[in-house]
Amino acid sequence: MKQSEELQEILRRIDHRGYPAYKDTAGAYQFANYVLSIDHVQGDPFASPSKVSVRVDGKKAGFPAEMTDQKHTRIALADALVRRFGRQIEQYSHKAKGSGKSGLISVSRPGQEVLERSAIEITPGSGDVLLRLEIGFPANGRTINAGELGKILFRFLPECVQQSLFYKNTDKQHLQAVYELAQDQQFIREQLAEKQLAAFVADGAVLPRESGVSDRPMKHAVVFSSPQSLAVELELPYAGRLRGMGIQRGVTLIVGGGYHGKSTLLKALERGVYNHIAGDGREYVITDDTAVKIRAEDGRSIQKTDISMFINGLPNGKDTKSFVTEDASGSTSQAANVIEAMEAGTRLFLIDEDTSATNFMIRDELMARVVHPKMEPITPFIDRVEELFSEYGISTILVAGSCGSYFYKASHVIQMMQYQPQEITETAKQEAARFADITRDKPALKAADRPEFHRVFAAAKQAAQNDRMKIKGMGKDAVSIDRDTVELRYVEQLVDSEQTMALGYMVKYAKQHLFDGKRDLREIARLLEELVQKKGIGAVCEGRYLPCNLAVPRVQEIFACLNRCRTLDETGRGALHGRYSGK
Repeated sequence: MKQSEELQEILRRIDHRGYPAYKDTAGAYQFANYVLSIDHVQGDPFASPSKVSVRVDGKKAGFPAEMTDQKHTRIALADALVRRFGRQIEQYSHKAKGSGKSGLISVSRPGQEVLERSAIEITPGSGDVLLRLEIGFPANGRTINAGELGKILFRFLPECVQQSLFYKNTDKQHLQAVYELAQDQQFIREQLAEKQLAAFVADGAVLPRESGVSDRPMKHAVVFSSPQSLAVELELPYAGRLRGMGIQRGVTLIVGGGYHGKSTLLKALERGVYNHIAGDGREYVITDDTAVKIRAEDGRSIQKTDISMFINGLPNGKDTKSFVTEDASGSTSQAANVIEAMEAGTRLFLIDEDTSATNFMIRDELMARVVHPKMEPITPFIDRVEELFSEYGISTILVAGSCGSYFYKASHVIQMMQYQPQEITETAKQEAARFADITRDKPALKAADRPEFHRVFAAAKQAAQNDRMKIKGMGKDAVSIDRDTVELRYVEQLVDSEQTMALGYMVKYAKQHLFDGKRDLREIARLLEELVQKKGIGAVCEGRYLPCNLAVPRVQEIFACLNRCRTLDETGRGALHGRYSGK
């Protein structure tokens, strides 16, 4: 390893030379309290910034072992440190002048959720801290301005590192609060299973967001308060007694007038699969972490999915035990989303009537009389929702604004009134009893209708041999893997564009190493999840350096991304080829 003085000498030597001479700076350098690594040097001042990392020895960093030993507290600590570092560098970014991206200093900027990121890693046991960032190496035109880079590497960066990555210089009370919140959130997650809850929403939670383009809490919003009949009290390790609404497993209906907070509550539950930072308002909104938001998704690709549980006897004779389409309808896409979520191991469906296909969700009595059931290939979700719980253990939380038929199926009915919940199960059941139950005579789930979950695909040989696949993120909406675009805009529990980028690398890795014609899709998704859990997100990135803009997605989103790949061959021209075998 070189010393920092050698880096200074290199900068003096290459000053005013052509920009490619910056390549000479690549390597690791020992500074006073940390190691600086220049992992990748940009080829041009207008290209993507250079990739740099900082490693601090755990003994020097000095963070308490209790904060780094458990995964959930380690992730929370890493999240707090990268946020602190981000605030520190704001005062220095672009202070070094030049053309193009000269002087840019950037690091991952987390949102309201706490996610595991490639931007920062803390090693369990040793407590070593590794931070990854991007720096635009300064130039005048395309001529090296080594003096300005010297400012960044020897003045700006050391100050930010000292103030952010060493425990003695941090706000210890804040980090202790971060640790305690993470422990309390983990405790609630464990209590969900113990108390047979699908979700928990604490009293005092702020669910409305600032605006449609901001995920921050709305100022002066009505705070949440649980109805007494659904209230659950928990004794948290640090925050003490906490009261809130416990949503029992089973079928829960959320109803109410327009603009009273139904979808706002559901959105909070969607995001409750992740922990949130203090001050977000949803710190103690905790949802079963396997929950999946189900919606219609017109136009999506479906590959070899068994949707016969809901759709059978199509007039064109198309096989619904192994359904394939490049342009799904609302009903077929929502059926596929249900089955694929089951395949991914969900224990909870989250559904909003507003984003669902009406004919998939319900079929009223008048329509059944006009169009005979034998002429209707769709078995609506309402006819399966109870069996999904009794046979598969999958609960449903459904927002309904106009369809009262689900009152017959619901184990609990919650009415939102001015953003406050009230339990109206008994009232709803009494009113429902006055009307004919159009769902009561539906046949039970037959063995032949039970979905098969063994889909095996094989990637083209060219894909396995192609080590130059390029990954390009398109925000949270899509990711391109070697020009094959995977649409993800309706995978609503992707909360960060860095998750989308990570999914791109996971699909690339799966194409090259896992799609062998023997493993099924569930096994591939689980292998990707386990690989990342054991070795970090870098395990699926086989380049010379690990990108600093990746965040770990859940296995449910890994599965969703794989399901939306229209092709698995190298060029993107051929269709997926697969087979079913009974399991």
